[in-house]
Amino acid sequence: MALTPEQRRMLLRDPAAWIAAGGGAGFFPFAPGTVGSLVALPLYLLLQLGHPLLPWLAIGAGFAVGTWAAGRVIARLGVEDPGVVVIDEFVGQWLALALVDLALWLHPGALAVPSTVAFLAAGFLLFRICDIAKPWPASWADRALDGGFGAMLDDLFAGLWAGALLVAALAAAPLLR
Repeated sequence: MALTPEQRRMLLRDPAAWIAAGGGAGFFPFAPGTVGSLVALPLYLLLQLGHPLLPWLAIGAGFAVGTWAAGRVIARLGVEDPGVVVIDEFVGQWLALALVDLALWLHPGALAVPSTVAFLAAGFLLFRICDIAKPWPASWADRALDGGFGAMLDDLFAGLWAGALLVAALAAAPLLR
């Protein structure tokens, strides 16, 4: 959904819209979800530099605040999950990457350890595929739930799928040598 100039002006004045738009990534004129996922990658690296729980705290806080902010934008625009809302991509992308970090921490040596670039690229691609394909229960959440919670939850499920697939691939890689 392309924003009208009036809608854009209204959202640019609303702090909740800036949160929902991922600091502005959602205002990108094409593929805002992909842009949101890309912007989430360096932010995840910054989260990783802190305490190991920091990415998980950001996921939880992002989900809670994102549900409120996305709900506000959805209500103001009257459109379910508009393209400008990309905070859900941030949270789903972070979850996919955090699951890999968790698996590497829980099972050191059991998984192939990817380079940072490969880790981010694979996590990004798998998340985008899962976000677009919406395997169950992401498809259920997308259809059955409205408002900010529905917008956030389907991407959380997509992030779970992407993280699980990436962990499975890293677990299988040593077996294929």
